[in-house]
Amino acid sequence: MIARLLATAWLTAGVAAVAAAADASGAAGASLSDLKGADIYSHVCQGCHMSQGEGAIGAGHYPKLASNLTLASWQYVALTVLEGRNDMPAFGAPANMVWDGPPGFGVVHLSDAQIADVVNYVRSHFGNTYRERVSASDVAKLAHPGSAAAP
Repeated sequence: MIARLLATAWLTAGVAAVAAAADASGAAGASLSDLKGADIYSHVCQGCHMSQGEGAIGAGHYPKLASNLTLASWQYVALTVLEGRNDMPAFGAPANMVWDGPPGFGVVHLSDAQIADVVNYVRSHFGNTYRERVSASDVAKLAHPGSAAAP
């Protein structure tokens, strides 16, 4: 029970950081929609997967991305970001989609181009050396949450 509460608090803190990034249009002149690869990772993914992609275990299980052989499949990574996995939200979900995961997390929508950017970033950093580049049109061909083609 305590672990679940800590996980919810951690996820809520991550969403607050994402919301702050999305509202950062004031001083920095940027919003979440302006972010690419490394910045998306640091604002959205790092809270769970850690700054060097080492993952975390404690209040929840957040898989490591560093030197991770499953990242060899760009489709696996892109579908995970699009559809979510376990308690990870579907970042490819329409912005108006209702999130039924842990309370307080909400839906953060990433465009196909942003998903391609963060997939390319993760697959080429943290000890991963996958050279194949993913494009927004590659991501667009995959089933998206809330679409008729989604499972």
